[in-house]
Amino acid sequence: MDKNTQLELEAATFRRLINHLQKHTDVQNIDLMIVAGFCRNCLAKWYAAEAKENGIAVDYERAREIVYGMPYSEWRDKFQKDATPEQLAAYERKIKP
Repeated sequence: MDKNTQLELEAATFRRLINHLQKHTDVQNIDLMIVAGFCRNCLAKWYAAEAKENGIAVDYERAREIVYGMPYSEWRDKFQKDATPEQLAAYERKIKP
């Protein structure tokens, strides 16, 4: 496989992941962190970092809007739930094994 084809496939896969996360608003970021060790905010940070590394002006808030499909504050108000004590305990176990 040539590099351009690989890049196109990786970009399409990323878009599919973002679309999937935007459709599954019931999946909370803390759940993603517990299970996978990353969340939507992590993706936004990685996106902004890659943009900066490539000389493209995309700040963290704009990257979050790309990942969430709307401004983060709007997503938070519509979909984010308070973490349960069980989720917080699981997260603590995950980051401090």
